[in-house]
Amino acid sequence: MIELARQFGRYGYRRIAALLRDAGWSVSDGRVERLWRREGLKVPAKQPKKGRLWLNDGSCVRLRPEYRNHVWSYDFVHCRTDDGKVFRTLNILDEHSRECLAIKVQRKLNSADVIDALTDLFILRGAPKYIRSDNGPEFVAKAVRDWITAVGAKTAYIEPGSPWENGYCESFNGRMRDELLNGEVFYSLREAQILIEEWRKHYNTKRPHSALGYKPPAPETIIPMDQRPTMH
Repeated sequence: MIELARQFGRYGYRRIAALLRDAGWSVSDGRVERLWRREGLKVPAKQPKKGRLWLNDGSCVRLRPEYRNHVWSYDFVHCRTDDGKVFRTLNILDEHSRECLAIKVQRKLNSADVIDALTDLFILRGAPKYIRSDNGPEFVAKAVRDWITAVGAKTAYIEPGSPWENGYCESFNGRMRDELLNGEVFYSLREAQILIEEWRKHYNTKRPHSALGYKPPAPETIIPMDQRPTMH
């Protein structure tokens, strides 16, 4: 437990308990909490609750995902390498599964980069029904809107001044900054690309997610040796 807490310093005891059970330990959340407090470990503060934007007709602006590929969202995060130069990440999420579909890391990102990243994902996974995005200039570029429409998806733009409407991306961006970006020194853009991709894979396959019953969004599937096809 202490080793996991040291390795994942921003995880609380419930997430650590889920990792222990995943590793084969038979422990309850309550037992891990008692040990956690006995060892003097700190529980990260809970994030404040976010509200919803309700319209006069009683409808809610926020679109709730109902299945995989129903709603994807994407957003930018800014960071710097050790030399002070800025780089940006383009984070793309499936809101239902909470899986991080891709993180593109470059010094500069524009609408063409958004289209390139989405094109790759559409080829691999098919087009989602909706794509939720910010109201910033990178996202409302005519080329992006036209392309999304052409491939059969719909856009769900966010009203200015309403960050809670993109709560899934906002939450993910906060986790990424808290658990990775704030604790790493990136000496080059290439190092940032490698470490961020490693973290994305860990987030998808290992990191317990509270909204998913402390299971990872896309756990790895291992085929037992006796069930694997034999070569002839």
